[in-house]
Amino acid sequence: MSERGRPRSFDRSVALQRAMEIFWVNGYDGASLADLTAAMGINSPSLYAAFGSKEALFLEATELYTQVEGTGIWTVLETAATTREAIDGFLRATAKAYSQDGKPQGCLIALGALHPDNSSKAVCTDLRRRRAENLAALKRRFERGVAEGELPKNFDCQAVATFYATVQHGMSIQARDGASHEALLDVANGAMAAWGSLTQQYRA
Repeated sequence: MSERGRPRSFDRSVALQRAMEIFWVNGYDGASLADLTAAMGINSPSLYAAFGSKEALFLEATELYTQVEGTGIWTVLETAATTREAIDGFLRATAKAYSQDGKPQGCLIALGALHPDNSSKAVCTDLRRRRAENLAALKRRFERGVAEGELPKNFDCQAVATFYATVQHGMSIQARDGASHEALLDVANGAMAAWGSLTQQYRA
């Protein structure tokens, strides 16, 4: 017979995974403590004891998301032979990651929290930092293309990286609104149709 008042044991990693999924679906503000504790299989005191606060739980959950979800989106930037192939692969991997069966649609980093007047400032700052890091990864791939002579020396890496990051964010919103994998691929194809214009304008 269990002792009354004894703390309930649980698998912290499993609880964190479930919390990540709740935040992914509902965002920081939309995920209530009741939603979180029900999904995690713990009570509020256990949540606070294990994670400190809802804010700290969200920050840990987004770190887990970064490590385990959609990693192929970013690895293709490094593994593709050319910049064009890298960006095409990036968009196609995005379409796949954002529309997986059995998982929330869209991107937690893009949709988790946008307004610090409603959400925790620390949460919004962290997500903004992660989005900036993603933009920087795109910019580095374009800079590599310039260094390898694939792209013109005067190529505006920042501007074009911002364009494709914005396309990706739009795909996240479309996915959350119910867009299919095929519909997201259409967006990817449209964005790649702009490749010629984006690169040609910098050629002498």
